[in-house]
This record gives sequence, structure tokens and C-alpha cells, in this order.
Amino acid sequence: MDFKKLNNNEKIPFISFGVFDINPEDTKKAVLDALDVGYRSFDNAQVYYNEKEVGQAISESEIPRDDLYLTTKVWVSNSGYDKT
Repeated sequence: MDFKKLNNNEKIPFISFGVFDINPEDTKKAVLDALDVGYRSFDNAQVYYNEKEVGQAISESEIPRDDLYLTTKVWVSNSGYDKT
């Protein structure tokens, strides 16, 4: 997997697995399969209604959390530090 180094010296994978339009009942397996083949970055949003299943898959995997990069979008009503 290729990475890009950010200004703060963190690295982010160039390729991310998006979970848009994956039914919640299929999401956990899809994410576990993606982890199995090497994905370490995941793109999600509250509006996809499958964040819980993404979290379950990550929690059940043996991949250290520090090796994963998660991106999500929240509802405007949930924006801000405290709400997010």
C-alpha cells in the first residue's frame, strides 16, 4: 500500500475503502474482507447508516488501531468538537 506523508508527519494511505451504499447487514463482512486484503483506510458518513458495523469490524480485526485511518462525515446538526 502506498502512503502520503502529511505535514504533521502522519501517513495516510492513497487508497481508501468506501462504504457508501453497502447495506448495514453486509458492511461488517465487507470491511473485514477489505482489511484482509490490505485496506487500512476507510471512508464513511453518518448518512450511510453503517458506521456501527464499520466499528464492529475494526474492533474484531487484529489490526492495531494506530495502523488504520478513518474518515467520516457528520450531519450538520452534529458538527462541532463536542457533538462530533
